[in-house]
Amino acid sequence: MSALAATPVLVPLATAALAVLCAGQARLQRALSFAGALLLLGCALALVARAAAGQPAAVAFGGWDTPYGIGFALDPLGSVLVLVTALMGLATLLFLCSDVDPGPRHPLLLPLLHGTLAGVGGAFATADLFNLYVWFEVMLVCALGLFVLGLQPRQLDAAFKYLALNLFGTLLLLAAVGLVYGATGHLNFDALAAAAPQLPPALVTALLAVLMVALLLKSGAFPLFAWLPAAYHTLPTPVLALVAGLLTKVGVYALLRTLGDVFAPSVDALLLQALGWVAAATMLAGVLGAAYHWDLRRILAFHIISQIGYILLAVALGGLGGHAAALFYTVHHIVVKANLFLVAGLVCVYAGSFDLRRAGGLYAARPALALLFAVPALSLVGVPPLSGFWAKLMVLQEAMAQQRVAWAVLALLVSVLTLYSMMKVWMEAFWKPHPDVPPPRQRDVRLWPAWAACTALAAVTLAVGLQPQLLADYAQHAAAALGSGR
Repeated sequence: MSALAATPVLVPLATAALAVLCAGQARLQRALSFAGALLLLGCALALVARAAAGQPAAVAFGGWDTPYGIGFALDPLGSVLVLVTALMGLATLLFLCSDVDPGPRHPLLLPLLHGTLAGVGGAFATADLFNLYVWFEVMLVCALGLFVLGLQPRQLDAAFKYLALNLFGTLLLLAAVGLVYGATGHLNFDALAAAAPQLPPALVTALLAVLMVALLLKSGAFPLFAWLPAAYHTLPTPVLALVAGLLTKVGVYALLRTLGDVFAPSVDALLLQALGWVAAATMLAGVLGAAYHWDLRRILAFHIISQIGYILLAVALGGLGGHAAALFYTVHHIVVKANLFLVAGLVCVYAGSFDLRRAGGLYAARPALALLFAVPALSLVGVPPLSGFWAKLMVLQEAMAQQRVAWAVLALLVSVLTLYSMMKVWMEAFWKPHPDVPPPRQRDVRLWPAWAACTALAAVTLAVGLQPQLLADYAQHAAAALGSGR
């Protein structure tokens, strides 16, 4: 028993409550938000240290023992994802201190951000299938609040699209949870792992198929991704970075937790094969959508879909190598994708537009920004020695080891198309002259917090790329721990 296991939820929830109470005092609200984010980061570091030492934190609320009590359990997989969540929260708050997105800050912005962090942290920490659904709903409610804060028509339209498709996923997920409970009489992960082998294999496959479809929708996988590029681009830059970096990864995590851990011995090979082909289609659909668009935010939104495909492919490959690759790729992509959206905000400030056709000249005017863009962009492509190279290498090695040649070839093709997409951004925003002569005058804004946030995340990408063995060893340890205690 360790109260530390509850901190991924308690700390952001308490911070959100304090931020609401201080809604009329912007400086105090911001100070409390930073204090809460730093405390969450410290707790996350402690959770990772315990998990790495073989002493994962766990707590059961109300004195009810397993399988009847509501519990949290932070194994190596959940702990490192809580750590990345805390890092994203801190980077977002730092970027918010800049004036990249000018205009008044809504007093509910920071409470909703911390509510989102609580939902993500709860999903990573819970040891119960129904409460996994609950934390998905916490994220949904907070995300909807973030979408509608500006009350602009395009934001309300995006919120409706986001709600419509995610509500279908919510109902499907709740139905799957109910069916699993009806078949097993349990919701706790340990109890489900013990009960699943006693069920007819066909029934387990049917239950997991329903659960998988619901989680694929939450992950933004093919063909259920339309809500993502239709909605994400309306969010302010720092909010967009947080949402884009974290929310779809929770769906992928839930798939890894259920298929690769809780129900692992009972998963039919055909189900994993179907997931692999869905992953392949997701990679291809996402990168083609990115190649088509000119709005930088839409391009990066489609790349979320494409990169989710790589992680789903690793989950479908399964085994120690596949699960380790999925975790490595998830950590890499959260950092890189959030940073790309933050850099896009700076591009808009200096170039005057997110539309690449109306931008240009940034390499000559802002060479440091060009370098700052190059780090996450090349990592997204998979250029060595950045983190994305090692992430893709782990996936490809496992695919070839299992003789999944078609999947490996498609993954390489998508990397080439990703390079084309990033080169289009480079040529249009940085290399070609700006279409306005002279270029639009930069607003008199405070930008150093935005630069600091982007630089910090780029440093993380470089550190993982130059010392990949540290995260790779941890990912192997986390993969080996899946199901080991059951």
